[in-house]
Amino acid sequence: MGLARQALLWASRRKWLGAKFQAWSFTRRASRRFLPGEDLEAALEAVVKLGDEGISSLITLLGENVSTTAEVQDVVRQYQTTLCQIQSRAADCQLSIKPTQLGMDLGGDSCEQGLFALLPHAAGDLVWVDMESSGYVDRTLDLIETVNSTHKNIGVCLQAYLHRTDGDLDRLVSRGIPVRLVKGAYREPASVAIRKKKDVDVNYLKLGCRLLDAVAAGKGGPAAFATHDMNLVRSIQEYSVKRSVPGDAFEFEMLYGVGREHQRRLVAEGFRVRVLVSYGSAWFPWYMRRLAERPANVWFVARSLVSRWGSGGGGDPTASEPLNSGLSKTVK
Repeated sequence: MGLARQALLWASRRKWLGAKFQAWSFTRRASRRFLPGEDLEAALEAVVKLGDEGISSLITLLGENVSTTAEVQDVVRQYQTTLCQIQSRAADCQLSIKPTQLGMDLGGDSCEQGLFALLPHAAGDLVWVDMESSGYVDRTLDLIETVNSTHKNIGVCLQAYLHRTDGDLDRLVSRGIPVRLVKGAYREPASVAIRKKKDVDVNYLKLGCRLLDAVAAGKGGPAAFATHDMNLVRSIQEYSVKRSVPGDAFEFEMLYGVGREHQRRLVAEGFRVRVLVSYGSAWFPWYMRRLAERPANVWFVARSLVSRWGSGGGGDPTASEPLNSGLSKTVK
């Protein structure tokens, strides 16, 4: 793991640094590269605009590791409101939620109860549960299996850089649980995670092909591939053709504000694309992990800011793709 990535992941876990970082106006502008705004209305406006282009959405309220039951209840209420707003706009948009946002750190049944309070409001649409650092994997998978026994509209994220994911994929596919495959964005020891990028890429493709095999065989649930690595995207496309898996039987998922031309091209080719739209004030840890996925992103963000200051600072921070070459391998 490079020193830049280590530093960014270290920073992501420092609340005091986050408080300072978020107070600076220039860093708030930088975050707009990936964040349409901090409130729900800004996120929903982005969802509607994406829908006009034939691109589906995921929406997530930023925040993790809540420490009180009252915070959990507030998160549940906010997500219930979000679901109502999505349905009132007839938007093709799903939720993506972190388990520690629903109180996994609090013990007991907090997280399970939170999901049971949300899933009926989704009107049958999928609700995705994110995967956090490796210490949460077993608890998250146990949670998903428990909830899936009565609510089938729940899916979970698996991280290709973890050594254990091969077995976890078998476990989920055998139960028909939808899987979203990502590379992984947490700092993990070599005993737990693959460290070299090229080896992570190889494992991602291997797992991705197995997921498509399951779709072709009518096993498992819907499959999603969350990556901006266009080499992997092309390989998955080619394998889907080889296995006669139609383009609407799975989807590619990408970040808001990144790779828009790739998203449009995939839609034009008949593939489903879903974009993660985030909102909320607790964006610092998430933003640091986005940068850590490819530390060169820092320089592209810096160049964008310098360019924007030089031109007077106006305009839509996501209107063009000047950072796309540097972010093309960013993975959620």
